[in-house]
This record gives sequence, C-alpha cells and structure tokens, in this order.
Amino acid sequence: MKYTGIQTQKRVNNFKSTLLLVLFPCIILLLVWIFFQVLYGQFDHSYNYPNTANANTMFLEALPWVIGICLIWFLIAYFANTTIINLSTGSHPLERRDNKRVYNLVENLCIASNMSMPKINIIDDDSLNAFASGINKKTFTVTLSRGIINKLNDQELEGVIAHELTHIRNRDVKLLIVSIVFVGIFSFLTQMLFRSLLYGGHRRSSNNKGGGAVAVIIALVLAVVGYCITIMMRFAISRKREYMADAGSAEMTKNPLALASALRKISADSRIEAVTQKDVAQLFIDNPLKKGIAGLFSTHPPIEKRIKILEQF
Repeated sequence: MKYTGIQTQKRVNNFKSTLLLVLFPCIILLLVWIFFQVLYGQFDHSYNYPNTANANTMFLEALPWVIGICLIWFLIAYFANTTIINLSTGSHPLERRDNKRVYNLVENLCIASNMSMPKINIIDDDSLNAFASGINKKTFTVTLSRGIINKLNDQELEGVIAHELTHIRNRDVKLLIVSIVFVGIFSFLTQMLFRSLLYGGHRRSSNNKGGGAVAVIIALVLAVVGYCITIMMRFAISRKREYMADAGSAEMTKNPLALASALRKISADSRIEAVTQKDVAQLFIDNPLKKGIAGLFSTHPPIEKRIKILEQF
C-alpha cells in the first residue's frame, strides 16, 4: 500500500475534522426540525392544511437550547477526553524509572521523525494492545498494555510505537475524538429516550397523556436515525487510518516485517478487560472488543489483511 505522505494526510484529516464539526451539528438540527414538523406540523383541523408555521416557530424557540446543550456537551467531552479515556481503559502514567526501555524506543523514534515526545501511559493488563490519544502536544499520549511491553521484542514493540506515533503525526487521534464526541450525543439521547419510554409509559397511559408517549417515540426514532448516520460516518473514517498508520510505521522504522510479527501476536490476545465501550475500543491498534458484538461492525480492517500488506512492502 502506497503511503500518501505526512503533510497530505495531515491536511486530509484536518479537513475531515472540520467537516465533521460542521456536519454533526447540521444533522442534529435537521433531526430536531423534523421532530417538530412531525409533532406540531400536523394538519390544522380548522383549515385542513399542514401547520408548518407553528412547527417552525417551535423549532426556532428550541434552537438556542439545542445549540447550547450540544456546545456544552462537546466542550466538556472534548477537553475532558484524556480523563475519560484514562478512566475507560484503566491507564495511568508510566515513569521513565519504571521502564527505560520503552522511553528509549519512543525517544529514538521521535528524534528520527522530528516529533515532540508524547506522554507514555500503561494499562496493567497481560493482553497485548496499544493506542494513541490526545488533541494537542500537551495531551498527545501513547498507551501500551503491560502485556505488549513484556511479550514483544524491541523491533516489534518499536513497530507498534511507530504505528501509534503515526496516528499522532497524522492527526488521526484528533479526528477520532471529534467523531466519538458527536456519536456519544446520539448514543446518550437514544438511551435516555428509550428508558423514558420504557419506565414512563405506564404512568403516561394511566393519566391518558398519549401525546407525551408519541413525542418520546418520535424523538427516539430520530435519535436512532441520527446515531446510525453518525456511526456510518465514523466507520468511513476509521478503517483507512489503520492502513495509513501501518504504512507510516514501516516508513519510520524501515522494518515492516517487525510490525507484521507484532500484529500477529497482538491478534491472538488483544482483549483488554477494562475496555467495555465500543467508542473507546476503536482507538486501539486492534479492537479489544472484536470477539464480541463489535466485530459485526468493526472499525478496524481485518488484521490478516494488514499483515499481508506489510509483508509486501
């Protein structure tokens, strides 16, 4: 697989990040508008025509609240992503005195690639996996499991670290975090509305307030639609990045077979016990939830195909 170039990939990912920042709010506003059209834009019984003016008025009144809530959600998730990821993966800082070998490998690759040294975290799990995270130089982090540190030789571990550094260098991590934040909005809304319908249905029916149930059902359907749309958009940007990072690692280390060997070992045992969320799982070099339901809608290309491409370099 031909590598398209660092600067080109940076520009492409920066463009995608900007596009996502524009498209996701537009999708949210469109679905909110449809909600009011369906709920309040029904036929006026007096004149027998759709009361779209009433629906548009309701939409404009709700618009500042929708934008405000989404903006607050985005800002909190965007700037708190490091803490959220650490809590979701059980990772914590790895000190230089605890593992000089890892620090030497990372520093040598950063010096050779003219990159700033990222933070290094560790997950206390004997399985083999790794990921990169962060949105800027202050938060860029390479996280390694204890298993991948102990079970890979220097060349293999160097290939994995180079893969993660390529994600940072290409701005993949920033793009993924933006997509995760917006998908999380629809995921939260879907769960909240479903629980409202499930646990509040009896109370509404006993009070003969069927209109409330209808509103919740409409909102739930639209939230599911929004979730599916954003998931498909996320999948569209997720798979190719792994191929690009593999190619970047081969370019950085000049040893593609070492990464191929590492991927073969990782694929045999990549399950990190602390990871239960699909959104966080897509950050890893190999999806730690691939053996479960997440495998049906994988954000990663088949690892066998990645190995085959690396062996052809």
